[in-house]
Amino acid sequence: MKKFISLLLVLLPLIIFGQNIKDINNYIPELVKTYKYLHQNPELSFLETNTANFLAEKMKSLGFEVTEHFGGTGIVAIMKNGNGPKVLIRTDMDALPILEKTGVDFASTKKQIDIEGVERPVMHACGHDIHMSVWLGTAKYLSEHKNEWSGTIMMIGQPAEERGGGSDAMLKAGLYSKFFVPDYALAFHVNSGLPTGKISYCPGFAMANVDMAQITFTGRGGHGAYPQKTIDPIVMTAQYITDIQNIVSREISPTDPAVITVGSIHGGTKGNIIPTEVNLEFTIRSYKDEVRDHLLSALQRKANAVALSFGVPKENYPVLKIKDTYTPALYNNPQLVNRIVKGFEKIFGKENVIKADPVMGGEDFGRYGKTKEKVPVFMYFLGIVNKEKYEKYKTENKTLPSLHSDKMIPDPAPSIKNGILAMVNAVTNLMNTGN
Repeated sequence: MKKFISLLLVLLPLIIFGQNIKDINNYIPELVKTYKYLHQNPELSFLETNTANFLAEKMKSLGFEVTEHFGGTGIVAIMKNGNGPKVLIRTDMDALPILEKTGVDFASTKKQIDIEGVERPVMHACGHDIHMSVWLGTAKYLSEHKNEWSGTIMMIGQPAEERGGGSDAMLKAGLYSKFFVPDYALAFHVNSGLPTGKISYCPGFAMANVDMAQITFTGRGGHGAYPQKTIDPIVMTAQYITDIQNIVSREISPTDPAVITVGSIHGGTKGNIIPTEVNLEFTIRSYKDEVRDHLLSALQRKANAVALSFGVPKENYPVLKIKDTYTPALYNNPQLVNRIVKGFEKIFGKENVIKADPVMGGEDFGRYGKTKEKVPVFMYFLGIVNKEKYEKYKTENKTLPSLHSDKMIPDPAPSIKNGILAMVNAVTNLMNTGN
């Protein structure tokens, strides 16, 4: 009898959840329409006005208390359902300045003037349209199945993930002080290299600190035939690029991941003119904050050393400038990961829940766990590639279109369904009325 009761306690939530999968299936046709609308009407970072209005109205219709224009275009939707944990669920809303070339009949043809005043083509090339569709489907499910969870849900629509500043804007606007500090924070991201039906996850450090930096070397310009009368910033810059190569290899422990990549150099107008200055831009990646601090300090130190060696006056020494807001590393709380992944394995099967390696890409969701409150966070990754397409590319040894590609397009219906199943399972796992 005890064994029977134990087995029943394990199976009963799955039976109930299995019955409610029918409800989720019923959501999908309307959510696919929502996805296509969002895909056709993308908006750039900090300019997601229509997108936020659309999401806010949907959430109000589901019975959420909605605060709009929070941290810019952000929205905060709250639903209380008795006593229990407080869980934050985030979606990002912004798109990218990319001209879409997917060829689908709902492709974006939109253009928008960005925050720098430049008109850009706009595309949801990073899957935020899937994120929002799943977010709405999760909200609908939770609002209609309050018997399955108890506590308070904070669902946030965040601006400007692509610029790394959206979470910073919402936190600085008082997300935790004006509402509440969540016990857990959840999000997912699409995985453009994984077929539908599969989920990947990474406990601990999963994504990197990201700094985009700029530095200018100022010398003394002149005629290329008389270099002795100049201080050549091109040669200075070349020396600097060579010098910084040993920061990671000789100043950082081999067990601490770090990347410094120079991606842009601009200087000079003609072959016989030595310019006055050269600008370069680079990206700096790390996991640990102390490694980040060391990289930034070393980059400035080596710039000063190069300037000194070329006789540059001290007032003209180059200054390392961090562009925009840096994106902190994503650290998935291992205990939270373990708890939720067990639930995923029951729903999707162990063979479809894959432990992934950490990457050096960035995601500003990690900031919700970096405040003084130290909220446990977990972001997992959802397979979105059509299964037949995935197998075809694999058989032909071809590379699938990646995130930020002008040809990246998900398989919407199964992606949205699996996304809702995963997020609902994660939330009810944390907020189950039987806990």
